[in-house]
Amino acid sequence: MEGFLKIEEILEEVDLSANTVVADFGCGSGGWVIPLAKLLVDGRVFAIDVLEEPLSALKSRAQTENLLNLKTIRADVESKDGSGLGVSSVDMVLMTNLLFECKYKNKVFEEAKKVLKSGGRILVVDWRKDAVFGPQKGRISAEQVKETAKKLQLKFIKEIDAGKYHYALVFKK
Repeated sequence: MEGFLKIEEILEEVDLSANTVVADFGCGSGGWVIPLAKLLVDGRVFAIDVLEEPLSALKSRAQTENLLNLKTIRADVESKDGSGLGVSSVDMVLMTNLLFECKYKNKVFEEAKKVLKSGGRILVVDWRKDAVFGPQKGRISAEQVKETAKKLQLKFIKEIDAGKYHYALVFKK
């Protein structure tokens, strides 16, 4: 579909090294996790989701593709210490098509900040408010995301072209 997310191109824009440690909050069945695990050959990818079914499918796919640097975690990133990851344990947190589903968006950012190493980054990709495609409920604008991040002393780094339906923002701890 023209104008839809180009995951590999967005990942190129965040300059990941091969040994980067990434946590994907709300990974679903792995649309971002699989390309990340292939890219980060000396790194690690934590695929975190609240639902068991997509994690199970992801785990099977990772085994089939022999992706040994991928670990699935069933957890709720909207709760305190919800990711199951340690303090300052990852270089990057992904929040892709997640925030529109969250009731406690601020708690998700708090958890991301907690698990990020100093200088670590957050990549937020979510639905544009005016997109004619996709879910209609719960959308949060790029400006609202920037405000939430600013309140937690996360520095806005850049916006990446994510197509017609999404925005992509990068923040730094």
